[in-house]
Amino acid sequence: MNATYHKHILEFKRASGTSRGVLKTKETWFIVLNDKEKKGIGECGILRTLSVDDVPEYEEKLKWVCDHIQLGKEKLYDELREFPSIQFGLEQAFLSLESASPFELFPSAFTQGRAPIPINGLVWMGEKQFMKTQISELLDRGFDCIKLKIGAIDFEDELDLLKYIRSQFSPELVEIRVDANGGFQPDTALEKLKKLSEYELHSIEQPIRQGQFLEMARLCDVTPLPIALDEELIGVFDVADKKRLLEQIQPQYIILKPSLIGGFRGSKDWIDVAKSTNIDWWITSALESNIGLNAISQFTYTLANPFPQGLGTGSLYTNNFESPLYVEKGMIGYRAEGNWKLPYL
Repeated sequence: MNATYHKHILEFKRASGTSRGVLKTKETWFIVLNDKEKKGIGECGILRTLSVDDVPEYEEKLKWVCDHIQLGKEKLYDELREFPSIQFGLEQAFLSLESASPFELFPSAFTQGRAPIPINGLVWMGEKQFMKTQISELLDRGFDCIKLKIGAIDFEDELDLLKYIRSQFSPELVEIRVDANGGFQPDTALEKLKKLSEYELHSIEQPIRQGQFLEMARLCDVTPLPIALDEELIGVFDVADKKRLLEQIQPQYIILKPSLIGGFRGSKDWIDVAKSTNIDWWITSALESNIGLNAISQFTYTLANPFPQGLGTGSLYTNNFESPLYVEKGMIGYRAEGNWKLPYL
């Protein structure tokens, strides 16, 4: 068996909320395994400034993995402790190689096209009218769970957006999640959470910056609005440290991005710890191409989690790979008769 890697630059559509900000392209790499007539592929993608493995020697580590592929999945995974996105790509590549189809990593009713997964619709940060337009479009497309990125505009304007949604749709009809991306200050966060809670939101992600453990624990203890940890999980490798973090902070939810926390195994570790501490969770993608998104979606289905998940089709990109994934009526699904078009396989 031999292994190679390929770099691919994903380009955002001009109309996307992401491209209005700093991010216009996203780097991703693919590990391709070759064993006689069979091939397997896995995506390794980082988010600049957020991923713990956003380091200068990233490609050097990828080359090392390909040069030492004979060590096998388990040994390599353990050696990649500080490179969770490569761990994830490696898991995908071996599962892909071992599967009857390189794109069916977890055969299920989902891959058979019979059981789509409920997802939230994402509203990107931007000017008030831009965000309001996105909200209307998502509701028209049948989403009954929407997630708003907040913190880009005036807080009172964001409250007005929430008031607008609630004037049209009750909590029973539309679930609202918000994501502050750590943008609140500890001394004013509680007051903001009280104002947000007036609109009967489902939860808020990462209200204050990660690493402020005592402040986050205090906030989770008195919050009128359920708190979900997201960035807080990045860079926590040992199961004992994961358990210690959740026991100390005691959030209401955690959000799992496999490419940021060590793939399937890393996600399962967090899920096991969350269950032991009575904390709920859901899965979110992290701007992967359709290769990584396909793997995450299939994995997510096997977990039978009842919450709407944070998954999308990668439709933000102009140069994504054609795949059987689709989004329809607030669900992500897989057309079993669909085709993949990929230059690496």
